[in-house]
Amino acid sequence: SDLPAKLRRRIKCPGAKHHRINKKNPGHSIEERPAMVQARQELGHWEGDLVKGKRGESEPALMTLTERVSRLEIIVKLPNYHADTCLKALQNTLYDYGTEHFKTITFDNGAEFSSLSQVKGTDIYFAHPYSPWERGTNENTNGLLREFFPKGRSLASASLIDIQLAQDTLNNRLRRSLNYRCPADLMPELA
Repeated sequence: SDLPAKLRRRIKCPGAKHHRINKKNPGHSIEERPAMVQARQELGHWEGDLVKGKRGESEPALMTLTERVSRLEIIVKLPNYHADTCLKALQNTLYDYGTEHFKTITFDNGAEFSSLSQVKGTDIYFAHPYSPWERGTNENTNGLLREFFPKGRSLASASLIDIQLAQDTLNNRLRRSLNYRCPADLMPELA
């Protein structure tokens, strides 16, 4: 009882909100995305993320891109998950498949995606931090991908054939949300 009381550093005021001073801003927010993307009315709007096997500085990862309407999946193996590696891999993927198929891509707010706003050929949007439900199609498909590449196991041994097999299996899987059609039927030019 004779000890001095701890002083409050920040006075709590009812109704006043605390705003982060050095909040990172990688690019366009998901709030700026066109309403047509949310409505799932046209093909060409994608969601992206990384699937990591083992956590580590030099461990490989898989970049996954999921089309919102058809649920088509594109999987690219990365040697590591640094920002410049993700940027090069995404730009090469856009050139390989054709930029006309990618109107928008929405990523999460991770540090590995911090330089993706420099990508040419499409509009990149970023979801809010700690909000995976804003990219639910991609998160669901990444869960299906874990059947092929379990969590905690290194992806160094995953060959291009293994990745292509997983991609083809997911793209030819019948989906109830597509009236029991598969994603490859809706976008045969990319499958």
